Amino acid sequence: MTAYKSGDPTTINRLYGRSKGKPLRTAQQDLVEQLLPQIAVPAEGEVTAERLFGQPCTLHFEIGFGGGEHMAARADLLPDHGFIGAEPFLNGVAQALTHVSGDNGAHPPLGNVRIFHGDALDVLRRLPDGSLSFVYLLHPDPWPKARHAKRRMMNDGPVDLIAAKLRPGGEFRFGTDHAVYVRHALMVMRRHTGQFEWLCDGPQNFQNRPGSWPETRYEAKARNVYGHEVWYFRYRRR
Repeated sequence: MTAYKSGDPTTINRLYGRSKGKPLRTAQQDLVEQLLPQIAVPAEGEVTAERLFGQPCTLHFEIGFGGGEHMAARADLLPDHGFIGAEPFLNGVAQALTHVSGDNGAHPPLGNVRIFHGDALDVLRRLPDGSLSFVYLLHPDPWPKARHAKRRMMNDGPVDLIAAKLRPGGEFRFGTDHAVYVRHALMVMRRHTGQFEWLCDGPQNFQNRPGSWPETRYEAKARNVYGHEVWYFRYRRR
């Protein structure tokens, strides 16, 4: 999970969050050293489907994928689509690589995933406008204190960037279990009704996880361990 940082919420600076936690297990370290270089998003230059996957394809982008459960499940469900995930937390990257490699034989390796260990905004800036069909922002750091609101990913600058990179008809999915973040996100998205249409015709649309929206480990813990309500939002690019 990542957070947006800027002195002005209408501009874009960078995301930041933890970069490393507990020491990696030997198998995880091997994946970071051997598999990650093979599927890493290039650090420089334009990011296109052709460059990453060798051919045009429907592109998905996940901002701060945590342990990668959602990204891997979606990639397994849609093998003809290309998935790009960005995450600054090394332990999360290592966990995602475990999923990509096949979960120790639980399923075939995923050849349609590319990972950027770092700032999601760096990759978003380098994607051509209108090149993405889906963008996911699931359980970002809520930064609950009012004085930290400018650090939230759901702010005008990042939302404008997401809108620019989504094709017309593309979908932006946002999920959180934090009530303060929900109120803030809805306030921000109301300022972007010219760019996004909220796909909602009643509370059932945001109180229940939609089909084809895989549950993450964080989401399950929030609901089952802490008793949090989880909210799900889908927005279509106009």
